[in-house]
Amino acid sequence: MRLDRPDNQGRFAEYGGQFAPETLMPALEELETEFAKAWDDPGFHNELNKLLADFVGRPTPVYRAERLSDQLGIDLYLKREDLAHTGAHKINNTMGQALLTKRMGKNRVIAETGAGQHGVATATACALLGQECVVYMGEKDIERQALNVQRMRMLGTEVRPVTSGAGTLKDAVSAAMRDWVATVDTTHYIIGSVVGPHPFPWMVRELQKVIGEELQEQMDGSQRPHPDVIVACVGGGSNAMGIFYPYVGSDVRLVGVEAAGYGLETGEHGASLVAGSPGVIHGSMTYLLQDVQGQILEAHSISAGLDYPGVGPEHAYFKDRQLVEYTSITDEEAVEAVNLLASVEGIIPALETAHALAWIAKEADSLRGQTVALNLSGRGDKDVQQIIDLVDADE
Repeated sequence: MRLDRPDNQGRFAEYGGQFAPETLMPALEELETEFAKAWDDPGFHNELNKLLADFVGRPTPVYRAERLSDQLGIDLYLKREDLAHTGAHKINNTMGQALLTKRMGKNRVIAETGAGQHGVATATACALLGQECVVYMGEKDIERQALNVQRMRMLGTEVRPVTSGAGTLKDAVSAAMRDWVATVDTTHYIIGSVVGPHPFPWMVRELQKVIGEELQEQMDGSQRPHPDVIVACVGGGSNAMGIFYPYVGSDVRLVGVEAAGYGLETGEHGASLVAGSPGVIHGSMTYLLQDVQGQILEAHSISAGLDYPGVGPEHAYFKDRQLVEYTSITDEEAVEAVNLLASVEGIIPALETAHALAWIAKEADSLRGQTVALNLSGRGDKDVQQIIDLVDADE
């Protein structure tokens, strides 16, 4: 069963909640109240929808990948979130939260980023609205996403390196949380995915579900067939939640693809739903990677956006109730999928998105004759140098 809102404790059944410091509780309560007011306000929606149309470029198109469809024996459609301004779905969320920040009378924004797309989208929204912006990014991700770091700085954002832990997305989230505790009176934290304490998972889902709602209109059975299967990659899970949510409980098969990294058997992966267990991370109860003592394990993925040891709590709810299927794809398979889409369709996908495409290619025989929609959640410009370096290292 799909839940329009979490319960009064911010939970999707047993998942979610507010596992946060006392100093943040008033801010979380204010945020829930202000977002609920804004979401019920036609004026807020009018302002947001105008920006999404005129600035972001929504609705994003649906494209039939004709040559790849023929090659795989399926009817493959791509929901082109890579064509949204800044090159990914992240802008849907940041534009809404930046408007909410303005509505709350705060003028400073902080964010975390892994692949850099959320950081760029936050920096873009803040530049547009004249807000101060600081983005926390792990030092490892700064190295592998240098292009997006420069984009953020050009947009007037301060990028703060995080050297603790593995220097990846988990550590960037932790650093941003610490900043927010200290500056909560003047600062709003724009979380980049459907993670964190309530109301963030609910807010981000509401701001991202525009993807699936558009797809319902675009593939309504008249001009294009209804999808039999919808596939999306899952890190924190916002792009998957955005396209899945309007279809949850329907007869459409929903498949979320996590990062298997070097292989699940190696322990070096980011497959929280496939290979993790319930616990608390970054303010909510969900599935995560942890040892027998409950200590959070480091994740691994070639894609910075999937290199996270947890997942949004609503995805955990979907998994337990078998509303969505979750599986995983290795680094090697994802790189092959980047090259596949680029060479056959002239589209270079983000490494994150490539995990979902790799699953489609791998399962093509079982999907034969079906209509499959892929959430092409981001473009791959940011990953080109990383793939070149990988090829050079292999040689």
